[in-house]
Amino acid sequence: MKAAIILFPGSNREGDVYRALAKASGRKPALVWHGEHDLPQGTDLVVLPGGFSYGDYLRCGAIAARAPIMDGVRAHAARGGLVLGICNGFQILCESGLLPGVLMRNANLRFACHLQHLRVERSDTRFTAHYRKHQVIKVAIAHGEGNYTADGQTIARLEDAGRIAFRYCNGEAALGGLANPNGSMNDIAGIYSEKLNVLGLMPHPENLVDPLVGGTDGLALFESLAAA
Repeated sequence: MKAAIILFPGSNREGDVYRALAKASGRKPALVWHGEHDLPQGTDLVVLPGGFSYGDYLRCGAIAARAPIMDGVRAHAARGGLVLGICNGFQILCESGLLPGVLMRNANLRFACHLQHLRVERSDTRFTAHYRKHQVIKVAIAHGEGNYTADGQTIARLEDAGRIAFRYCNGEAALGGLANPNGSMNDIAGIYSEKLNVLGLMPHPENLVDPLVGGTDGLALFESLAAA
């Protein structure tokens, strides 16, 4: 798998993603500056990492979504190439039109930073093949604007087409209530594009790939991509 990580001013999780991809695939990903116009030749996977692109000015991800490299990312996705957006990367995907909806301020207006359980909604995608359907995993979250919101028709389309990738839950897979850290509609933590080749999620699987830092539940996502 040949992966490319896009760097924006304010990105701060590219090192974690780099390590997770290298650990899972045995290959070092390329680092691509936002001002470039083209992805490296032969790129299979593009990753938009977490952070605070452009200081989160205007709206989270809104300025980064208009960076020159995003034309290349959109073209890559249109060809069926894989795209993964994590946290701020998810916000950028929504702002760029690659995914529907928007990430709003957390419902309690407080920054959330802790370990969080997720329920894997399906295991038949290239992102989740190394998980089980409805498996409960624990990863990290760190966001102030993670409240996924969309109009009713969009939510219905996502649900009907099986495009919900992950939902917030507790350790027993129960949804709702305190298990939802930000107020996201339908407990949504991540969604797919129509062709299931673009995934955006607010939690950080790249932070849970080594037992030394508290667990390895995030590694299977990157192993799934490497196998794909």
